[in-house]
Parts: sequence; structure tokens; C-alpha cells
Amino acid sequence: MVNLNGNLTEKASVSFDNRGLNYGDAVFETLRFSGGKIYFWEDHYFRLMASMRILRMEIPMNFTMEFLEAEILKTINSEEKKGVGFRIKLLVWRKTGGKYTPNTNEIEYLISTENLETPFYVLNEGDCEVELFKDHYVASGLLSTLKSNNRLINILGSIYAKENDYENCLLLNEHKQVVEALNGNIFLVSGNTIKTPPLADGSLNGVTRKQLISILGTMEDFKLEETSISPFELQKADEIFITNVIQGIVPITKYRKKEFGNTIAKTLLAKLNLKARMG
Repeated sequence: MVNLNGNLTEKASVSFDNRGLNYGDAVFETLRFSGGKIYFWEDHYFRLMASMRILRMEIPMNFTMEFLEAEILKTINSEEKKGVGFRIKLLVWRKTGGKYTPNTNEIEYLISTENLETPFYVLNEGDCEVELFKDHYVASGLLSTLKSNNRLINILGSIYAKENDYENCLLLNEHKQVVEALNGNIFLVSGNTIKTPPLADGSLNGVTRKQLISILGTMEDFKLEETSISPFELQKADEIFITNVIQGIVPITKYRKKEFGNTIAKTLLAKLNLKARMG
């Protein structure tokens, strides 16, 4: 069951001239729902509103945080099989009309769900070997920080990883700085210093990234730096981990000849779970 503009339906269709389909004129939020709540819903909502404003979409008067939360809950409650958690995608696109220049800035939306296997974040203890993806680069700047559906670099990088038996790849910007992983932000641990690329480098304005920055701000034993990261720093790190709202924290176990631990990742994941339940 999906929710198309407030109407629940088992089958949703879009027009052949849908602007999201034809021009990538769309933004989305991926949400985690568990324990009767949407994780970090306020942050997701305000990021969506900011993205729509940046893309000059017209935000409907009824598109409040309470309205969208109610629509998400309505969609979840329509599912016959109640899971322990849900992955939710909230997709917003500009209405049909025009070519590159739209006829209107009014929007439509779709909410879809998938079942999750665990009610909370669980640390992945399996192998996660990564490599740099260097065929294409993320453009540094504001548009790269958005959750738009212009994700060709992520798609091609995922194909490259699959073809070469990597679990993930790290993306670079045009200055050859490490920006993020295929499906989330990255953090490097070196001693008591933890680094993550700044948004100005083109990294995604991730909600889980924001939560970890907040958590690390309360931990006196660590120093957080939002700073550009060179590929040469990767093999010098003690730990590297990926963050996203569905998996929480995913430790990288190997990059080229260097293998990494996950001690800090475990500590942070416990704090992230606590914040998700209380926030």
C-alpha cells in the first residue's frame, strides 16, 4: 500500500511526462520508523522543507510537520503485516508541465514503506571492504547536499562495487577530497580526533550525521573536526564508519591493505540508539 497525495492505493502510476522521471525534478526523505515513532522526524521534516525551498518548489499550506507525520502513520497502519520497523520513503516532485522551465511550482508526493528486520540499530559485524570510486566526481556545493533523485554517481558506484566485490565505495569531489560513501556520510577516527567532511565539500546533509555531531559534542574524550579529508588519510585512520538513517552506523573493516577496528563505532551506536528512542 502506498500513499499518493493523501490517497491510499495498492498501485500508483505516474504520468509519462512526470517531472521527477524526466528531469530529476524531485527530492526525497528516507525515514526509519520503530517503536511507534519516526526517528529524528523533526530534522527530516526541516531538511525536506529546506530542500524544497532551494529547488523553488511551492510548499502547500497544509504541508506541516503534523500533517506529514499523520500521512506517514496512515500509510504504515494500512499495512496488513505489521513489522517491527519500517523504512519509509517520502518523495516530492514538481507537478507535470513544461520542459526545463516548469509550468508550475506546485508539488505532488508519494509515501511508500518496506519492513525492517530489527526494531533498533544493530552493529554490522560482517566484512565491509571499500574502495574509492574515481570514474565520476561529486560536485562540491549546495545541490550535492540535498536528497534529490539525481543519484547517478551513487548508482554507477554501486555497480562498480558489485562488479569488484566491494561492500561500498567512497566518493570524491572535483578536488579529489573524500566526500561520503555510496549510501551515507563517513567519519574517520584517529586517536581521539574524529573527522567528517564538511557540507561545503559536497557531502550529504545527513540526519544521522547531524545526530552524531551532536553526540560527539557531549563526549569530552573526543575532538570532532568538520574538515576536508584526503584519500591519503584513509589508511592512517584507526576506524572509519558510514552513517545513514536506516542502518545507523556501519564500520568499514578494510580499505586496500589497511584493516580497521570498530570500538568507537560500537560506543556511538549505543548512544545513537538511546537518542533515537528518547528524541
